[in-house]
Amino acid sequence: MITQEKWEKLQERMDALGISEADLSEQFIRGSGKGGQKINKTSSCVQLIHRPTGIEIKCRQSRLQASNRFFARRDLCDKLEEKLLGIRSKKQQEREKIRRQKRRRSRRAKNKMLDEKHKHSEKKALRRPIRGE
Repeated sequence: MITQEKWEKLQERMDALGISEADLSEQFIRGSGKGGQKINKTSSCVQLIHRPTGIEIKCRQSRLQASNRFFARRDLCDKLEEKLLGIRSKKQQEREKIRRQKRRRSRRAKNKMLDEKHKHSEKKALRRPIRGE
C-alpha cells in the first residue's frame, strides 16, 4: 500500500510541474501477461493521458489498482520533467550507464581478440623453416 505521505509528496510534485487532476484522463483497463483468470477479470492496469501534452502512460506494475494509479502519476511526472526541464530520468541514466559499460566491454573484447591473433601468428612463425644457414 502507498502511504498518505507519499501521495502528498507526489501531489506537491505534480503541483510544481503544473499538473492538475482536471488535465488527466484516467482509464482502468485489463492488464496482460501471467495471472490466468484473475487478470482477465480485474481492471487493474491504469492508463493516464495528460491532455495538454498528449503524454500517455500505462502502468501495470502491481496487482493493486490504487498502487498502479500512484505509479502512473509518478511516471507522468518523470516524463514531464524530462520533457520540460531537460532532466534525464533515472531509468534513462541507467540505460546510458549500461550502454557505456557494454562499449567498454566490447573494446576490451576486441583487444583480447587481437592479442590472441598476434600470439597465434607468432606460433605459426616458429613453424616456418629457417633460411640462410
